[in-house]
Amino acid sequence: MTHPAPDPFKPRLLVCDVLYTGMGGGHAPGGVVVVGDTVAATGDPAQLRARYPQAQVEEVGGVIAPPPVNAHTHLDMSAYAFQALPYFRWLPEVVIAQREQRGVAGALAGADELARLGVGGVGDIVWSGEVMDALLAREDLRGVLYFEVLGTFAEQADKRFAEVRQRVEAWRKLERPGGPRIGLTPHTPYTVSHHLMRLVAEYAAGEGLPLQIHVAEHPSEPELFATGAGPLWDHRLPAFWPETFAEVIGRAPEPGLTPVRYLDELGVLAAKPTLVHMVNVTPDDIARVARAGCAVVSCPRSNHHLECGTFPWTAYAAAGVEIALGTDSVASGESLDVRDDVAFARGLYPALDPRVLVRAAIKGGGRALGLPTPFIRRGEAWSEDYLWKV
Repeated sequence: MTHPAPDPFKPRLLVCDVLYTGMGGGHAPGGVVVVGDTVAATGDPAQLRARYPQAQVEEVGGVIAPPPVNAHTHLDMSAYAFQALPYFRWLPEVVIAQREQRGVAGALAGADELARLGVGGVGDIVWSGEVMDALLAREDLRGVLYFEVLGTFAEQADKRFAEVRQRVEAWRKLERPGGPRIGLTPHTPYTVSHHLMRLVAEYAAGEGLPLQIHVAEHPSEPELFATGAGPLWDHRLPAFWPETFAEVIGRAPEPGLTPVRYLDELGVLAAKPTLVHMVNVTPDDIARVARAGCAVVSCPRSNHHLECGTFPWTAYAAAGVEIALGTDSVASGESLDVRDDVAFARGLYPALDPRVLVRAAIKGGGRALGLPTPFIRRGEAWSEDYLWKV
């Protein structure tokens, strides 16, 4: 006996735990009515059942949302083996020990993985020119490729900046509509001299280049700015540093001086960089970030694995700071799927509405990278990729 084929035009009502359509605050639970391959309606499941009594109900659970944005990662480390270790063990035992795995092959493998995951965009830290050339040629990447800048000696800043500017201007000529943009990342407030940091920030602001900076990741970073000493200074490679930390930042460390306050008083926050990690901060730091209008990127799994602390999500949210999510490198975050960070964060912040986390992974990431947010709304095409596997 044969059965008739299902009617492709019979409405389906997909019911999930969390729905984020790209607009508003989302629904929990939520529902999407799909007719054929088109979205007919979204909203509260009970109301949708009443409006579409003929719809076939499918309890899909989980999250329905547009593709997430991975706002911070290091694709050139995608061939590294993941290992959870305290920060000052992870650097030598993972980053340095596996340095031969870092490069173009890893970056391309990471880009392939992002394509497989169907991410909505990426903010990638690019360590070398060869990696930038390879990733800039990808037609399936959207977002920002941030070229990394380091240099602690202030007297070498002009030369270093001239080299960076020359490379950036050549790469910008290769940008394509819809493809990745070129950005800059002065690595951290303590690995870039005050003079070089200011040069990069002013250039980026003047040229409209996106900026991203790692800030306040480890608990010892505020100590370094307050005292000029501590674990970060003790673990430095002396050949790459001046004799004192004061020479790096162009001022004497002092109690109450934090990485964020330093960047603010240097004028860097005026360029509205996206600030990554931002775990070990003070209420004053958060207020400064909010006043400057900077977005922040949290990497929940990476911070946990490296024992860096917990990002104070509710404090940033209360201050009106835009929050995005990133995976950091595979070596510290374990995967490139930012949906895994959403799932991890739900356990990390049990009192936080999960709709807030999902929104951060989509609209927060898009705003941090300057990408538009796709919508799930009436008349738009439906994609099964909107069913998150978390």
